[in-house]
Amino acid sequence: MLQRLRPRLRIPARRLVCAASFLIALSLTLLAQEPPPLQVRYTEAREHNLRRSIVLPGSVEARTSSLVASEVAGPVVELKAREGTRVSAGQVLARLRTSNLELQLQAAQASHKEATARLKLAEKTLERTRELFESKILSQQQLDEQLHEYDAWRGRTEQLEAQIARLKHDIDRATIRAPFAGVVVREHTEAGQWVSEGGPVVELLALDDLEIRVEVPERYFRELKVGVSAPVTFEALPGAEFSGRVAAVIPQADAQARTFPVKIGVRNPGQRIGVGMLARVALAVGEPYVATLVPKDAIVTRGDRRFIYLLNDDNTVTEVAVETGTAVGGWLEVNSPVRPGQKVITRGNERLFPGMTVSAQAMGYEFP
Repeated sequence: MLQRLRPRLRIPARRLVCAASFLIALSLTLLAQEPPPLQVRYTEAREHNLRRSIVLPGSVEARTSSLVASEVAGPVVELKAREGTRVSAGQVLARLRTSNLELQLQAAQASHKEATARLKLAEKTLERTRELFESKILSQQQLDEQLHEYDAWRGRTEQLEAQIARLKHDIDRATIRAPFAGVVVREHTEAGQWVSEGGPVVELLALDDLEIRVEVPERYFRELKVGVSAPVTFEALPGAEFSGRVAAVIPQADAQARTFPVKIGVRNPGQRIGVGMLARVALAVGEPYVATLVPKDAIVTRGDRRFIYLLNDDNTVTEVAVETGTAVGGWLEVNSPVRPGQKVITRGNERLFPGMTVSAQAMGYEFP
């Protein structure tokens, strides 16, 4: 009985047909609407004078290194600078015991005090002797003896002053300080160990300014100039490029390899570069030529292909294959039909395909 009384929900067929028609029409409308154009950024290709460059391997060296030695002898009471410690110029590296020097200094100061008193007495006595000599009460010999006494105490006083200055200097030198800012790379002593005069304490390297030694083939020797820019990269620091400059060209070739040593100076901000790192240095050689540059961000790499997208006047894009050449800061030489002034896509280019319509805005890049 209860089942018979339960109402049944029935939807008229006409309503079902209307609902289905509405959903189909909505789907067709949505399919007919085109998606909004992709937002991208572009920059104009530029013209720049370049020189051909060669890329050579090199090794990082410290421009300034020092085996810091003790200027006085004595036992080490404290070694403050350990391996890996970064120190500033004048910072304490180690301290030697100075108790023996301090005792000698106290004795010399006491002797100097006595000698000063005797010198003052000898001076007053000499003045009285001169007066009595002029009055012909004392003889020339007595005056000479008193003058000799005065000179002896004056010499003794000066000798003790020099001894005191030397002892103070030795006490000050017992505190060994860094001659320049750098990093301690090796310890040569330890607390409690005796260090002789001139004995090594620590080895110190300056890392703010480094040099990269490169062996250059002799055919390029005459084309190298001191002060010329030489970009530097490191396998250990992927994506980072450092601005180096030719610091020295050594005019003596290796007898077997026939290469000339060239030193490239490079700043080391943040001390990211370590001594002994392998580097790759780009050296400019040959005559200058005019090249077309695009920002590095414009290059798209897919497998073995490298290409860029050009922005057309109708806001469509064209794919252009390129071969890259010399890098200049954030820009890259391209060998392709691209001309200076053409607009190249630098943001959003990974999602493009030829003929696609985009919405583009200009983007500035610092030009070298």
